[in-house]
Amino acid sequence: MLLEARPELSTAVLRPLGAASLLCQVEPVGRWFEAFIKRRNRNVSASFQELEDEKETSEESEDEEFQIEEFALLKTLDPKDWKNQDHYAVLGLKNLRYKATQKQIKAAHKAMVLKHHPDKRKAAGEQIVEGDNDYFTCITKAYEILSDPVKRRAFNSIDPTFDNSVPSKSEAKDNFFEVFSPVFERNNRWSNKKNVPKLGNMSTSIEDVDGFYSFWYNFDSWREFSYLDEEEKEKAECRDERRWIEKQNRAARAQRKKEEMNRIRTLVDNAYSSDPRIKKFKEEEKARKEAEKKAKADARRKEQEEKEKQRLAELEAVRLAKEKEDEEARQQALVLKKEKEIQKKAIKKERQRLRTTCKNWNYFSENEADSVKMMEEIEKLCDRLELTSLQSLNETLSGTSKEASKSAVEKQIAEVNLQIKREKEQEEARMRQSTKGAEQSSSGGGGSSKSWSEDDLQLLIKAVNLFPAGTNARWEVIANYMNLHSVSGIKRTAKDVINKAKSLQKLDPQQKDDINKKAFDKFKKEHKVVAQAVDNAVPSERFEAPGADLSTPWTTEEQKLLEQALKTYPVNTPERWEKIADAVPGRSKKDCMKRYKELVEMVKAKKAAQEQVLNTTKAKK
Repeated sequence: MLLEARPELSTAVLRPLGAASLLCQVEPVGRWFEAFIKRRNRNVSASFQELEDEKETSEESEDEEFQIEEFALLKTLDPKDWKNQDHYAVLGLKNLRYKATQKQIKAAHKAMVLKHHPDKRKAAGEQIVEGDNDYFTCITKAYEILSDPVKRRAFNSIDPTFDNSVPSKSEAKDNFFEVFSPVFERNNRWSNKKNVPKLGNMSTSIEDVDGFYSFWYNFDSWREFSYLDEEEKEKAECRDERRWIEKQNRAARAQRKKEEMNRIRTLVDNAYSSDPRIKKFKEEEKARKEAEKKAKADARRKEQEEKEKQRLAELEAVRLAKEKEDEEARQQALVLKKEKEIQKKAIKKERQRLRTTCKNWNYFSENEADSVKMMEEIEKLCDRLELTSLQSLNETLSGTSKEASKSAVEKQIAEVNLQIKREKEQEEARMRQSTKGAEQSSSGGGGSSKSWSEDDLQLLIKAVNLFPAGTNARWEVIANYMNLHSVSGIKRTAKDVINKAKSLQKLDPQQKDDINKKAFDKFKKEHKVVAQAVDNAVPSERFEAPGADLSTPWTTEEQKLLEQALKTYPVNTPERWEKIADAVPGRSKKDCMKRYKELVEMVKAKKAAQEQVLNTTKAKK
């Protein structure tokens, strides 16, 4: 506000103003300037304090203009029961209540004092109760509580006229907004946050509805219940009693606060469950999700159908190609099968022809032992010779005499044996190399100071199989057996035998197969292949040979049938071994003869070893 210069006021220039100062416009402000303007406009010289008193007087006069409702039961109130009284009603502010301003409360108290002060009533001739028992004490107490913001807030929290009821779900079944809207309106007075959202109507957006329920589910209430404290700490006689009273009051307030928050939560839950908009939004969301799900399912089904068509087409092409390949392979396999069958039949026929020719000439021998030996050689020829060789040999035998046939057979046997010998020598060379590796790996074991030759290793394998686990003094028997049959002249102890057997068990499969095959070839040559014991005990450290004869070991039932057949058909029985072979299903004449020799050799060796151990034990005693 700019002021005009008055003629009666003098001016003085202190210093010239700069160019920058002339650009600033300065205006007087403040309450002192306002008071000056008022005095000048009224042409008075009143001070600022007088104007303030005048303003306050005018405001009080304005407050006195509102209507005060007289409390009918004011004179019947008991001052001692002030805590259960409605202080707004006592001051005549029953209609305004928590909306009444401090000026209105002050004005109402002033009016009540002017009317009900004991001095006023006494002057009017009314009889006054002496002391604090007069009802005017209730007016003083009401003003004391309502004029203090803290005490007034505590009283407003337990406002006796406030409706704490919560509508149920059934009450709002048909008129949700009419039932719940007033309830939320009257409860928003407890909110610490301003701008409390409204319940709205059916056209309210989902964002506003979510915001409304989010606000009320996280409702921040200022309502507290200190006014209902049963004990006043000011009445306590000592500090400990005050602390106890404070503790009890805090617990009671917390419990009431918890009940209040449960009430608000129940209100919001009931409203949310009954809100038709929530149901509408859920149905719309469900329909939207179903539509999206259906669209995705349709797209996925279409994609799967396309993939399935493509896959079926590929499978059909693969199937046709495979059928064509299978048909070609089948035709080729049939041709090969026919050729193999023809060749197999031819080989079988030639073998049978060779056996029959040799059998007719009694295997070119006069006694049974030579006959058995020649029979084995003939079987060897049948196993080793090819179809062309068999045919050539049979042609030779068919057109010559017995002596010429014998010479031809012996020549063929010599060639086969020579071939076997060469194979054996090659195998022995590989066996020696494997044995050296075994001896190096078992250094420090049994017999470290006594070298183990190839024959000793084969003899050890034979002894381990010959004397199975469970034999009395097994390792001593094996050691004596080796000392009795070994040609190296080295004496072995039970400890040496055990350590060497363990080292053989630790060999890799290739080395073990080499040793077993070598032992098998030696035993086969000497006709002393060791099989299982007569009592059919299975040895725990058995070194299985890969030969054809050991690939199908004799079972207990076959052993019994063989023993029974040997008793049934004695030595003088014609065609004895053919009948014995017929009595043991699955076994040929050759198998039965070899088994018989094995059993005889095994029994002899076992008896000799046991007798040696028995004699040694007696000599020690």
